[in-house]
Amino acid sequence: MDDSHPYLKRKQLSFELNVVKRLIIFTFFKVTFSIVNDMIAAITLFLVVSISALITKIATIALVHTGLSTDSAKFQSRSAYTGVGFSTTESEKIMNHPVRRRIIFHLMLVGNAGIVTVMSSLILTFVLPETLASKLYGLLIVVFGMSFVWWAIKSKWVDKALSALINRMLKRYTDLHIQDFAAVLHLKDDFKISEKLIDDEDWMANKTLKDLNLMHEGLTILGIDRHGDDYLGSPAGNAMILPDDVITVYGKSEVIKSVFGRKRDFKATLEHEAFVKMEEERLEDQEQRKKEL
Repeated sequence: MDDSHPYLKRKQLSFELNVVKRLIIFTFFKVTFSIVNDMIAAITLFLVVSISALITKIATIALVHTGLSTDSAKFQSRSAYTGVGFSTTESEKIMNHPVRRRIIFHLMLVGNAGIVTVMSSLILTFVLPETLASKLYGLLIVVFGMSFVWWAIKSKWVDKALSALINRMLKRYTDLHIQDFAAVLHLKDDFKISEKLIDDEDWMANKTLKDLNLMHEGLTILGIDRHGDDYLGSPAGNAMILPDDVITVYGKSEVIKSVFGRKRDFKATLEHEAFVKMEEERLEDQEQRKKEL
C-alpha cells in the first residue's frame, strides 16, 4: 500500500503526536519530581514552622483556661517551646500549678524536636539543591511560606476561628476544665485586669484605699501582693499600699493607665478628680439606659 495514502498519513501523524505528548508528560513529571526533591527541605521547614505555630497556639489557649492572662500565656508557651526566657519568677509560679506544669512539660519536649528539625531543614534547603533554580525555588518557598505563617499568626479572623476549634478539641479530648475567664471577668468593652509594682514616687504609695478613693474612678483593687510573702485578697478600705507592693486592679484601660502613671504632684489630684467625674457620668448614662429598657 502506498505510504502517501491519506489514511496512512493521518495514522502516522497521530502516532507522532502521541509520542510527543508522552515525552512532554514524562519530561514535566521528571522536572517536577526533581524540583520537589530538591525543595523537600524547604517544604519540610514550612510544615514544621506551621505545626510549631499551631502547637504554641494550643498551649496558649490551654494555659489561658487555667486562669493565666492571654499575654502571659502566649509569652510562657513560646518561651517553653523555644527554651528561651523560661526562668522568670512568673515561670516558677506557673510550674507550681499541676495542670500548667503538665502543659509546659509536653511543650518543652515537642519544642526540642521542633527546633532541631527547623534548623536542619533550613540548612538543607540551601545545601541539597544542585542547581541555582532549585535554590531560588527553595528560597521563594521559605519567604512566601513564612510570610503566610506570619499573616496567619497576626490575623484576628484566623485567631478567632482557630481558638474556637481548639476549645472544642480540648473540651472533647482532654480533662482540662474549660472556662472562659475573659467572659467571667467581663474583659471586654475596654475593661481589663492589670498589675503594677509600686515605687516610692507613685501617687498610691503609703496611702490607704479609702484615701485613694479609686472606686469612684471605676477601679477595683482585687489584691495586694506584699513582697511575695503576703497576699491581701479583696482588701478593705483601711488597707495601705506600700512601696514594693504589687497591686492587681480591674477597670477601664484608660483609667488604669492614668492611675499607674501618676506621681506625687498636683497633676495627679487633677487627673483623679477628672476621672471621678467621668465615672459619675458613665454610671448616670448606664442608669438612664436601664430606665429606657
